Order: sequence, then C-alpha cells, then structure tokens
Amino acid sequence: MATKKIYLFCEAGMSTSIMVNKMMEVVKKHNMPLTIEAFPAIHAEEKVEQEKPVAILLGPQVRHLDSKMKATFEPMGIPVGTIATEAYGMMDGERALKDALSLIKKAKAK
Repeated sequence: MATKKIYLFCEAGMSTSIMVNKMMEVVKKHNMPLTIEAFPAIHAEEKVEQEKPVAILLGPQVRHLDSKMKATFEPMGIPVGTIATEAYGMMDGERALKDALSLIKKAKAK
C-alpha cells in the first residue's frame, strides 16, 4: 500500500514539527501507511503542487487561514481542518491524528 501524506501548516514550523513527531509515533505504533510533514503556511500552494496530500491540518496559530485554505484545496479533493487548540497545547499526537483521519473519512463520504 502506498504511503499517503498529511501536511501540517503553521506560522514557522517550530512547534508544529513537535506535533508531527508526536503524530508519527502513533502512525509507527499502528503501522499506518502515512507520512506527516510540517511547513510554513506561506509555502502551502507550492508544497501541495509538488505532492498532493490526503489532508491538510492547520496549526491553531494560523486558523485565520482556514477559509482561504478550504477554498483553495477542498475543490482539489483535499480536506482542510485546524488542529484543536487543546490537542496542540498538550502536543496530543493521537488526538490530532484521529481528527485528521476523521476529516479524511468525512471527505470520502461526500
């Protein structure tokens, strides 16, 4: 099975890279065919153009970009969501991953 990608976008990528590590711990524990990467939001279009992810998550610090990102990427079939502030603050990779998978499942059901 091919590895799918989830992209996290944030302001600069510092704390989001910690979240990526926490989420990847869960991915590896459950042997899921996923790769999660973080990038500054300013590079979103460029990164998605290079390789289309199965979902995009925004860090809470860039939640103001939610409607712009949805307008840009959801017509391409890429669901967009924002990581819950509590999950982000606690660096709860499992919750963030569950939310991402739920987002993907809802998008496929449409």
